[in-house]
Amino acid sequence: MVLTRNQAIAAATMLAAVQVAALYALDQPFTAPGGIALWEGDVYSPRMSQQVSDWYSFSHIIHGFLFYGLLHLLAPRLSLPARLLIAMGIEIGWEIAENSPMVIEAYRRQALAAGYAGDSILNSVMDTVMMASGFWLASRLKVRTTIALAVAMELFVCVMIRDNLTLNILNFALPSQAVHDWQSQRAP
Repeated sequence: MVLTRNQAIAAATMLAAVQVAALYALDQPFTAPGGIALWEGDVYSPRMSQQVSDWYSFSHIIHGFLFYGLLHLLAPRLSLPARLLIAMGIEIGWEIAENSPMVIEAYRRQALAAGYAGDSILNSVMDTVMMASGFWLASRLKVRTTIALAVAMELFVCVMIRDNLTLNILNFALPSQAVHDWQSQRAP
């Protein structure tokens, strides 16, 4: 499947519009109360997951790495823009699910997400942009470099806030009291 640049941009814009409309329907705010910031670094802040970027932006970049790798293996004949649109669809599907009452409640059981109210629409759309950035980066880098970056980001975020994509998935799928207790202690 070959898409023109204009077709790819139109499709990406439509996907983003669906994301915004779905999050609006789920009553997510457009931005954080009190204004917009480029970065929210306090993992315990109610503004976490409300700003342009935060510690979880690294996870979304890694999503892009993973989607690029999987789609490169599973659909090598599709053009890069077509694979990116599929990755965007998956990411946006997750962003919508992540902001559903059931998933928000599941996250609240985790130590670092006790007050989680979901993402602002701005943060959610930027999470998709972060994923697309990771996808693009993975398309330009060698596999070993991409893997090294993913591991480095996971370790960095783990050291900084006692959480990362790996722990987030594990805590969501198989909650562990030991991990919960460790995360409950203030990050270094």
